[in-house]
Amino acid sequence: VRLQVQNVEKPLYRGTLHCFQSIIKQESAFGLYKGIGSPMMGLTFINALVFGVQGNTLRALGKDTPLNQFLAGSAAGAIQCIICCPMELAKTRMQLQGTGEYKLKTKNYKNSLDCLIKIYRKEGLRGINRGMVSTFIRETPSFGFYFLTYDCMTRYLGCEAEDSYVIPKLLFSGGMSGIVSWLSTYPMDVIKSRLQADGVGGVTQYNGILDCIRKSYHEEGWRVFTRGLTSTLLRAFPVNAATFATVTVFLMYMRSEDNLRECEPGPVIQQPSSL
Repeated sequence: VRLQVQNVEKPLYRGTLHCFQSIIKQESAFGLYKGIGSPMMGLTFINALVFGVQGNTLRALGKDTPLNQFLAGSAAGAIQCIICCPMELAKTRMQLQGTGEYKLKTKNYKNSLDCLIKIYRKEGLRGINRGMVSTFIRETPSFGFYFLTYDCMTRYLGCEAEDSYVIPKLLFSGGMSGIVSWLSTYPMDVIKSRLQADGVGGVTQYNGILDCIRKSYHEEGWRVFTRGLTSTLLRAFPVNAATFATVTVFLMYMRSEDNLRECEPGPVIQQPSSL
């Protein structure tokens, strides 16, 4: 977020590593966890919603095909925007508070919940949902590629329930799924961050998505749409590896014949992502 929205005329950070070092030096290790309250509150519901909607949509579509995997994932991505957008708004505002051009400003928010409450009191529901359209444009195809990639990777690697290497395979498949999903729509994530950060310092720069794209490109060129990509991908692999592997292993365990009734265990599923 900090790399995505920093002032190009007076940049605070030269890159991912410099940003990381600067935060620790200036704000201690706790600075790395600014805004953590918002994801802690929202991610549980987001993941439950995403995997629930994806699984039910795939069953409703009938056949487990690559296209249906993409459609089911896209449906899940679209629906979870209801939670994702306010969550990321609070996270963005908390992460920017007290930095750069906002450093001399008084701290407006005590925590993520306080942030959302104050935004609601000042701007209403529209303020809480700032960046909703850009979030929708980002999340819908992103989650489609997310589940499609996982489906293709697990099929290619031959992830079977009885495979002794199933955990490493699931971790790798999940990690690669996260990377592909972020790469597919990353420029829109930059725009979303800028729109949600807009007005924090008291000055509003953008009138909407197209205006943000036009001004960002005019001032910084095409590279603006890749700002913060390295740190995003470094985060994406372990986070999504853990997420997908945990969900898949849990479902494999819960649906195993050995768990449902005491009998000899056998291959319960041949395609974990089809769960």
